[in-house]
Amino acid sequence: MRESRFLTDGMLGKLTRWLRMLGHDVEYTGSTDDKELIKKAKEENRILLTRDVELYRQSVAKGVEAFLIDNPNQTANLANLAKRFNFKLEVSMEASRCPKCNSKIRAVPKASIADKIPSSTSSNYDEFWQCQGCGQIYWRGAHWKRIEKTLTEAKKATMP
Repeated sequence: MRESRFLTDGMLGKLTRWLRMLGHDVEYTGSTDDKELIKKAKEENRILLTRDVELYRQSVAKGVEAFLIDNPNQTANLANLAKRFNFKLEVSMEASRCPKCNSKIRAVPKASIADKIPSSTSSNYDEFWQCQGCGQIYWRGAHWKRIEKTLTEAKKATMP
């Protein structure tokens, strides 16, 4: 996978989480002004993702690689980004990052986190991952089918 590092503006929280799950290093900025966003993207060699047409234009004019997110549909946006930046629309738990804080996640034995998860979760699932930054615990729960469905639809949208 090509190592694309992104910077997203405050309007792209959901997309940020998706990209992190897909293994991308994504810095999310809640309320930073345009000038600071452009400066940060340039200094950290990140691709700026934004819904703001003016910010997009300013970025490109200042030599920052940027991509305008102009579709309200999350699946379409994932497909467009995958096509543009040549990455797979698959979650690899070895590469995935924490959707909340952007740190790497790693597999952990169930016994090491059993006291931190509901007993029903412990009895229904065997594979767990934990964020090395914030400590959040993940497993392929009921939501996993929705994640796979979205990624399958996005893959179809990338086909010619």
